[in-house]
Amino acid sequence: MGGRWEDWPPAKPIRVDGGIRAKSKRGAIGEQWWSRRFISVLESYGMSGRLARGRSYARAGQVLDFELSQGKVTAQVQGSRVRPYQVRIGVLPLTTAQWRRVQDRLASQALFRAKLLAGEMPREIEEVFAGCGTPLFPRGWRDLEMSCSCPDWEVPCKHIAAAFYLLAEAFDDDPFTILAWRGREREDLLANLHAVRSDGPPAADSAAGVGTPLAGCLDSYFTVQGEIPPAGAPATASGSLLDQLPPVNVTVRGRALTELLQPAYLGFRSAGS
Repeated sequence: MGGRWEDWPPAKPIRVDGGIRAKSKRGAIGEQWWSRRFISVLESYGMSGRLARGRSYARAGQVLDFELSQGKVTAQVQGSRVRPYQVRIGVLPLTTAQWRRVQDRLASQALFRAKLLAGEMPREIEEVFAGCGTPLFPRGWRDLEMSCSCPDWEVPCKHIAAAFYLLAEAFDDDPFTILAWRGREREDLLANLHAVRSDGPPAADSAAGVGTPLAGCLDSYFTVQGEIPPAGAPATASGSLLDQLPPVNVTVRGRALTELLQPAYLGFRSAGS
């Protein structure tokens, strides 16, 4: 076949059995206002042709695997090659401080709490997020990290678009999926809303562990924390120098610093004996 490769007819995808098919058979995808809003936001970015081809892929069951977690979606999409393409769609999750502002606003309105508890997404929730400086939906392609292992150089490709449409239907099934995608699971959000109303600590923000994290005390870590006893007989049978120091209230990833250093000090002792 002569001519430029851009003029070649597109290769047809390999049909698969048992793929994940979009429930919508024709027309627009998205039954609830929040999923339709998500699709309209995507379509407003342009590239309607690629999105349309992705919609056809989603309806044909070309998506073999689809997983959603905090901040990202991963999928396998069968294209024209034998090996399925690996798709990833990432979105920047909200920070803890941003979620606190959103939760405070949501907790202040009984209607918001009632609808969320009933599994509905209040129409005003988009305004709540925007008022906190954190839009609920991506503002543009630049707010998303998209990748696909297909040879198409343009992003989003039709394989990524197919995953977007299945993501919209996942939003249909459970509106909390939108919030989970932005970094807050259903249980954590509801627990935090209850905590705000009862003046309790946020459940999803509580930190486990006792003591001060190492990153929080680097300025004073190398200063003398107390009197060091004179050299003498080991305080314990281990012979570790750590056992002769005053208590050090520092943790690293939830474990006491002295506990983490103990094997190294014991190794020094063995090497010197």
